[in-house]
Amino acid sequence: MSVSVQLTVGGAPVPSALYDAIAELEIEENSDRPGTLLLRLPADRTPRGDVQFVGDGTFEPMTNIAVTVTPGGPGARRQCVFDGYVVAWRLHLARASTSSSIDISAQDASWLMNLDDHVAEWAGLTDGQVANAIFASHGFTPAPGNMAGDSPSHLPDGHTLLQRETDLQFLRRLARRNGKLLRVACAGPPGVRTGYFVKPAVTGPPAAEISLTDQDRWTVESLDFDWDVMRPAQVTASQVDLTHPGPAGTEVVSAGSGLGPLDQRSYPAYLGRPSRLLLTAPADVAELGQRGQAVLAESGFFARCTGEADADRIGAVLRAGDVVTIAGAGNLHSGKWLTWQVRHRFSPDGWTTGFTLVRNAMGPAAPGGTLASLGGAQSGLLPGGLLQAGRP
Repeated sequence: MSVSVQLTVGGAPVPSALYDAIAELEIEENSDRPGTLLLRLPADRTPRGDVQFVGDGTFEPMTNIAVTVTPGGPGARRQCVFDGYVVAWRLHLARASTSSSIDISAQDASWLMNLDDHVAEWAGLTDGQVANAIFASHGFTPAPGNMAGDSPSHLPDGHTLLQRETDLQFLRRLARRNGKLLRVACAGPPGVRTGYFVKPAVTGPPAAEISLTDQDRWTVESLDFDWDVMRPAQVTASQVDLTHPGPAGTEVVSAGSGLGPLDQRSYPAYLGRPSRLLLTAPADVAELGQRGQAVLAESGFFARCTGEADADRIGAVLRAGDVVTIAGAGNLHSGKWLTWQVRHRFSPDGWTTGFTLVRNAMGPAAPGGTLASLGGAQSGLLPGGLLQAGRP
C-alpha cells in the first residue's frame, strides 16, 4: 500500500507496533453530519491479568484521536481526515483471548458543540454571523464562505433567533433553512479545525475522476445509480409582515435553488412538470425567498451514485464536499457530481474509499430513446405473458 497513515491518540503518534495490531480502521465523513471513526483492536490479556486498551487509560472518554494520510505519488500532501474524540466503545471478551476485541468509536470535533444545552436570544445578527460566533467560541476557525448567501439580520421588531438546544443542534437547524451544509473538519495538522456553514460547492475543478471503463485509467469495478423525483420543484411561502402589518400577507414563489446545475438538465427540467410545496415555517418576509431556495437546494439533489474504489487508483484523498467527475457511465450520468459521504477503510491490504455522490441535474437524453432504435414493429403479449413482436 503506497499510502502513509498516521494515527495519533491523546496528541501523540501511536507506536509502530500498533499498526500491525489494527483489525479495522474506518472513517466516515459526511457533508451535513458529524464525521465518525471506528477502530477495532485485539483485547489481549496482559501479564497482570488486565485487558489491553481497556484498563490502562489509553482510550478514556473524550480522548483525542486523529488520523492523517498521505497518498502515494510525487507531490502528495498529508491531509487530516479525522480529528475528534472517543465517545463510546464495545468490548467483546472471549475465553480464548485471541478472539477478544474492542471497537472504539469516536466523533469529530463538532461533538464539542453538542455537550451543553443553551438558552439564548440572538438579535440583530445574521445566521452566518451567529454561526461564526459559535464556531469561534469553541476554538474553530470559521470557513471563508460562511457569510456567502447569508440571511438578513434578525431584528427585535420581527423574528429574532431563539436557541433552546445545543450549539450543534441550533446551527444544524439554521443551516437547513439557509440551504447550507454544517460540519467541522480538519485539513492540515490535527488540532486545526474549520467550521463550515456553507452552500454546497457545485462549481470549480473536479478533485478526482472516477472512471468506469477506461482501459488505462479505470478507478472502480462498479457504480450504482438511483434517482427519486418524489420531491418538490417549486415552493410557495407566505407570511404576514410584522414590520408593516396589513390585511393580507406576502407570498413568495421560489422556482430555483440558487445553485448551479451540475449538468445540462436541472431537476425541474428533468422532472418535466411542476411539483409545488407550500412552506408554512414562520419567518420574516425578507427571508421567504431564501427559505424556499433552501428547500429546493435540498430536494434538488435527486440523483445518487454509490461505489467503492482503491484509493491508490483514485490518486487523491476524496473528501466530503468535493466535486468529482464520473466517466464512462453514459450521457445521462457521466459528468460532475458532488461528494456527499466518504468512507475511508484502512487495513494492511490497502486503503479503499467508499463514496456516495449526489447530483442536481442530468445529462442530455438520447434522441428518440432506446425503443425507437429497436424498429417500428408493434409488439403484443402472448398467453403466459410472453412478448411477440408484430402481433396485436
